[in-house]
Amino acid sequence: MTTSMTKLQELYNQQGFLSALPVLNETELREAKHAFSELEKEFGEEYTQYSLHNVHLQYPWVRSLTKHPHILKVVKAVLGPDIILLDSRFICKYPTLKSDIQENEEGQTKTDRNVAENALPYVAWHQDMRYWGIAGGPVLSVWLALDDSLKENGALQVIPGSHCAGMLPHHLATRPGNMLSVNQEIPEELVQTDEAVFCPLLAGQMSIHDGLLVHASDANTSQMRRCGFVIRYVPTCAYPTQDPDRPRKFDATMLVCGKDHFNHFTNKTTGILP
Repeated sequence: MTTSMTKLQELYNQQGFLSALPVLNETELREAKHAFSELEKEFGEEYTQYSLHNVHLQYPWVRSLTKHPHILKVVKAVLGPDIILLDSRFICKYPTLKSDIQENEEGQTKTDRNVAENALPYVAWHQDMRYWGIAGGPVLSVWLALDDSLKENGALQVIPGSHCAGMLPHHLATRPGNMLSVNQEIPEELVQTDEAVFCPLLAGQMSIHDGLLVHASDANTSQMRRCGFVIRYVPTCAYPTQDPDRPRKFDATMLVCGKDHFNHFTNKTTGILP
């Protein structure tokens, strides 16, 4: 491991995240954005907002993103040489929702506007490990930005070092618009929001964070789309746990580098591109 990678690993272990790491060059970014725009035309924005889940199994260009050498170089520095892709999803916060509010602002009361804005899609404070049902190793999440990700359009916020506190309790979110599929959040009194930092990204950059890091993102209140590709990786020593109250399936796992001596994910593919 190079000195720079060693320093990245140390920083990641200390604060639980890294941000503004370069991944895609101009050509790769242009091609990825064009390919995603074709999916938007095919499925519509309501669907592509959150429902393009594990499409790396279907589209070679998406699968190639999960195996991008700049991504895997950093992931291997953190997790080791043997890596499984656990899950992937495109997440988009579209500005049209805010436009609808602006177009209808005339005649609304301040309360009406606040209610409308509070219904915009956001992601509540949470920890990824609360939902994944993984033990035996960490989960590392990548956000690969297809658009600039800024405070105004709902960039990632994190609580540095919060991954060291272990799993925190979660309960049902009370504010409408939470994009988390199980609609949970960490209770407000347990989140050190005064320590939160934003992780702005330029298109083509990525951030990574630990599965126990407390993080969230606000609604997009700008006129800029915020689209990113989320990829979850685990070391091959990790394994799924059994929870009868919330059974999980890992049907899209893929060995992306190294060797799997454990075979904890029986549906795993080789990750060889067609």
